Amino acid sequence: MNYTCLEVSLDGPIAQIRLCRPNELNTMTRAFWSELSHALHALDAEGKARVVMLSSTGKHFTAGMDLSVFAGAGVTPTDSREVGRVREALRHSVFTLQESFNALERIRIPILAAIQGGCIGGGIDMISACDARYCTDDAFFCIQEINIGMVADLGTLQRLPKIIPSGMARELAYTGRRLPAARAKEIGLVNETFTDHAALLRGVLEIAQEIAERSPLAVCGTKEMLNYTRDHSVHDGLQHIATWQTGMFQSADMVECFKAKAEQRKPVFEDLAPLKKPFI
Repeated sequence: MNYTCLEVSLDGPIAQIRLCRPNELNTMTRAFWSELSHALHALDAEGKARVVMLSSTGKHFTAGMDLSVFAGAGVTPTDSREVGRVREALRHSVFTLQESFNALERIRIPILAAIQGGCIGGGIDMISACDARYCTDDAFFCIQEINIGMVADLGTLQRLPKIIPSGMARELAYTGRRLPAARAKEIGLVNETFTDHAALLRGVLEIAQEIAERSPLAVCGTKEMLNYTRDHSVHDGLQHIATWQTGMFQSADMVECFKAKAEQRKPVFEDLAPLKKPFI
């Protein structure tokens, strides 16, 4: 696929997905949604990437949804279709957009978001679906939807209250005010802040490299369990990990860990198995 909104690369076990429309503030055009979903699923299917860095270019991470995406979304005075049917189709359009961000959660690989400048509107939906978030000291976050008279509908209201305190999430969602980087770190939205964009990318890359050195099967299972447990009870989570272990826990990676430690070297692990394309 030829990407117009993204730059996608793979350097060893670390994949990079960069938003690359800095002059347009990396707004999310119609093409963005299919490109992001394609890039994530392609990396997941290949099995070679062990961690993904999601970053951006220019002054701001993203200004959110491009206005062109809203064009034609509603019922126009000349639309001859029955209103209920138009609205039902619109609901599925929202599902399609949601799935692009759901993929950040669902693929086997951890996603680390490196955020500079403004992360606005749809940007919050996107980073909320990532495994961990990091930002520059001048970064800010804004649930912009409330400021334009709509409800955020692509994951912010569902995921953010499970990342930061519920009261804080509600305050930000109701007011649409900007959350500065220092406060974002204080409440746990981001793990760490960095002085500038270059330092941010270096710092997140170091974390990505550390993850990439671990057993990719163990990392995959850990992501699966963390996501499952977030949405289920402790009992359900324990049941799920017990079932996972009976199938996926094999000794090879553990043996390699102990062997590498004894030999004072870094362990070497096999990549995840490639995923077969769905049968159509």
